[in-house]
Amino acid sequence: MAVQVHACLIGNWVNLNDDPDCKIGENHASPSIWWEESAKIYSPFSRAKAHTMYEQDYVHVHYKGVDYRIHPMFIQIVKS
Repeated sequence: MAVQVHACLIGNWVNLNDDPDCKIGENHASPSIWWEESAKIYSPFSRAKAHTMYEQDYVHVHYKGVDYRIHPMFIQIVKS
């Protein structure tokens, strides 16, 4: 079963698997590997600054030469 990772980047939904150089997360994994290896996101343990953007959960995405920091709700997994 093929896994496709889609993300909403600046208002446009894209298939991250379409970019062979796409990397996700701290380990800079390909979209499929990122999903297979537990889909890690940045989530701070300490929320001392909970009222700042710096302390919110996010996923780092490098897509078509541009770096994005998006909330995990903007990722969808499609299995076909």
